Amino acid sequence: MAQERAILAGGCFWGMQDLIRKLAGVVSTRVGYSGGDVANATYRNHGTHAEAIEIIFDPELLSYRKLLEFFFQIHDPTTPNRQGNDRGSSYRSAIYYVNETQKEVALDTIADIEASGMWPGRVVTQVEPAGDFWEAEAEHQDYLLRYPGGYTCHYPRPDWVLPKRHQND
Repeated sequence: MAQERAILAGGCFWGMQDLIRKLAGVVSTRVGYSGGDVANATYRNHGTHAEAIEIIFDPELLSYRKLLEFFFQIHDPTTPNRQGNDRGSSYRSAIYYVNETQKEVALDTIADIEASGMWPGRVVTQVEPAGDFWEAEAEHQDYLLRYPGGYTCHYPRPDWVLPKRHQND
């Protein structure tokens, strides 16, 4: 089975992981820190890194485009450095692409979101090449599985679903 890797940041990584792990085609997820300046980042010392999620998925079952469409449905990509009550650059919206194809798909998806007029403002999601991904501490992995009533600001927004572009979408 061919697998692909994606790194996304959209606010608190607990909620992102809890929703994305349930998608058909997701092989594994882990939360951590990416897009910043501190080596061996930790929760207490992650410098300019964003809270991020690394997703390993089967592109035969889940396209990168579909993954991004879901990502844009479960967090607000129009709020700079903020998701829900979480504020600061750690909670920014970002796509860390691992190859040029992912970059093109990310930019195309953002253009479609902008053109749709369905989101409450302009998309502020950063699109940058993937750098180091520092895995978060064990207590942050699978957090909402262990604490089902724990804090999250992520949920699918039924009005933020892009229309199908092609018949086979």
